[in-house]
Amino acid sequence: MPTFKQTDKQIEVVAYHRRYASAVSQLFHHCVQQIQHERYNAVQLMAWSQAPRSSKHWHLRLSRSQAWIILVTDGASLTKICAGFINVETDFRHRGYIDSLYIHPDWQRQGLGELAYRQLEQWARAQGYSQLSTDASYLSRGLFIKLGFIQQQRSYQQKLGQVLPSFYMTKQL
Repeated sequence: MPTFKQTDKQIEVVAYHRRYASAVSQLFHHCVQQIQHERYNAVQLMAWSQAPRSSKHWHLRLSRSQAWIILVTDGASLTKICAGFINVETDFRHRGYIDSLYIHPDWQRQGLGELAYRQLEQWARAQGYSQLSTDASYLSRGLFIKLGFIQQQRSYQQKLGQVLPSFYMTKQL
């Protein structure tokens, strides 16, 4: 499992476990509600996540795929917090589709997304996947380009009557 130290914090990427479902739910909602980008308005953000979903929802969603949690351990208190998560679909029809990559706003732009992605890509290569794909938001598009993904087309997701623009991207492994 990849780890690195950042000042007095230890960061690790661990396989998803049910005990993280509640933290993932809270993290996802917080991440969405903290988005400040000209391409997403308040109504779209509410459609994206009105409130934290149940732990059961997140457990089912993440246990049907391969998922990892990013844990940050504070060196002073030794408290571990969920700072992010990533998952990739494993079923035949959606195999290799990165469904989620969310990093807590306080931890964005510090390499955690790339750290989680590297764990996912290593796993995908070991499984014999030939390609990964995702629908990247305006916020994550730059990271996916840095990681070697190529934009194939604009894409749109509809949630509660709101259209959320994104970018369908792929990467050959």
